[in-house]
Amino acid sequence: MAEEDYDTFVDWNQMGDQAKSGSPTKVDCKDLREFKQMARQGYWAKNHKLRAQVYQQLIKTIPCRTVTPDAEVYRDLMGSAATKKPSSNIPLPEFVDGATVPRYCLKADAVGSAHRIINCLAGQFPDISYCPSLPAVTSLLLHFSANEAQCFEHVSRILACNEPGKRLLDQTFLAYESGCMTFGDLANKYCAPAHKLIVATAQDVLEVYSDWQRWVLGDLPFSHMVRVLDVFMVEGYKILYRVAIALLKFYRKHQAGAAAGQGNQQQDSAKVKSDIQAFIKGISSVVTPDKLLEKAFSIRLLSRKEITLLQLTNEKSLQQKGITVKQKRKNVQLALNPETFSSEIVSTKEMRDIWSWIPERFALCQPQLLFTTSTHGCSLNRFYSHCEGYEPTLLLIRTTDGDVCGAFLSTDWEERKRGGNKLSFFGTGECFIFRLKPEMERYEWVVIRHPELASAVKNQGHEDAGASDGQNSDSSSLQEPEKLAGELSPFLSARHFNLNSKNTSMFMAGNFDSIIVGGGEGNALYIDSELNHGRTGRCTTFDNPPLCAESFQVSLLEVWGFQDTMAS
Repeated sequence: MAEEDYDTFVDWNQMGDQAKSGSPTKVDCKDLREFKQMARQGYWAKNHKLRAQVYQQLIKTIPCRTVTPDAEVYRDLMGSAATKKPSSNIPLPEFVDGATVPRYCLKADAVGSAHRIINCLAGQFPDISYCPSLPAVTSLLLHFSANEAQCFEHVSRILACNEPGKRLLDQTFLAYESGCMTFGDLANKYCAPAHKLIVATAQDVLEVYSDWQRWVLGDLPFSHMVRVLDVFMVEGYKILYRVAIALLKFYRKHQAGAAAGQGNQQQDSAKVKSDIQAFIKGISSVVTPDKLLEKAFSIRLLSRKEITLLQLTNEKSLQQKGITVKQKRKNVQLALNPETFSSEIVSTKEMRDIWSWIPERFALCQPQLLFTTSTHGCSLNRFYSHCEGYEPTLLLIRTTDGDVCGAFLSTDWEERKRGGNKLSFFGTGECFIFRLKPEMERYEWVVIRHPELASAVKNQGHEDAGASDGQNSDSSSLQEPEKLAGELSPFLSARHFNLNSKNTSMFMAGNFDSIIVGGGEGNALYIDSELNHGRTGRCTTFDNPPLCAESFQVSLLEVWGFQDTMAS
């Protein structure tokens, strides 16, 4: 192996103990199982040059596509640009989704090198659509590269890996999002106490877990991350899950000590994410790199096969929901044309706010007025005739007191006919309710915020409608939707809205004399057949307070559909 200088980009003043080089000075090993053991034990952890040589050896063994760009490609493309533009002002590609290049004890101008490498990779890998971990991986490998071209080749081989069943970096939003959901499933199974802490303290568990890769590739201090990288180079993607679960366990222990004697209070999800990030960034003071890996590898029975099966299940569920790319919420406002939009209940700004809540795949649709009592009159039959055939729909209500509330309803109202004359609930967990005046607030399906509720009931009978509605004598016929085939974990089911738990899956219902949104110990909204009188109260499905005065008169009611302008 040729002698090369691997400290070109390293700021040794920041390296601390990592700056000390010790024995051994070479690795005489060809067997992957031996490499695995040596990586876990940190065999080359005390010798920067040896670690660089081992990485180079491991990366060269990665099975890749027939045409994989190498160092020569980088030199041909970049020419002398690498010496002319030592700046980090070169913007990163959109597919990193705002992720920045971690410094990881690199020299200041090395960040500019990372930017150049990533942009060159973007040109050579046009199929990458979402890869927020790429800046961190590039920064890490710069440590152990003699020059930019070599780092480019190393990252290229990681991206071009085509070994069946082997996964190194997510390169699409579908893969990334399914990975986040898979982490949620694994957290629920392998560190239940920590998962329960997140459920108890965060309003949106999924939002917290969406950062799990960043905990490892971005937030961990360099001394810890480089030890993780040792094992990642040998064992691949599964090590990221193990380390992230270990971090969650340590965070739970930290929180237990910090909050001794205090109850867990629910907080904004962004605050929980910030707390976890701060803990991980400062983990050096309480957990050594070896202790972190020890905890990660003490998780019993977690296998690559289980991760792969969960990942495939999650990807399939996302595809069925049409969620395969990340929508840019800034574009949502562009979908609403203020010149053509006209509502007697909400302003353009208020409709834009509602639009920011709707599921990703409908965000770029135009609102289409389907029904309004000011034009079509106060008739439930006309309401149904104008709304049937459209899904989803948006229900808006203004009361005679001036309050404004409503609901996003996932399913065609024609679905009510499947229950015959019985008032039966239907719809999915994408439904939500909201109020705009006197103050703006949205209430999602309770299981999204508290996935543990989904597993509370598995084999219980149908809910008696009297407990659900309590509004009229016909309510005794209310039924839960038919349970879907297939058994998913509570977390998966909560994410994909196809686990129906007693009292918590009553989304929408309608018959000849009323429409109802939300059930279980009350209704979020109840509107009579004349679309004139309504009631609102807490319901189990959305765990909401009354959206306005508990008994109200309807001043105006509108229903909006979602017109796909791209399909026309």
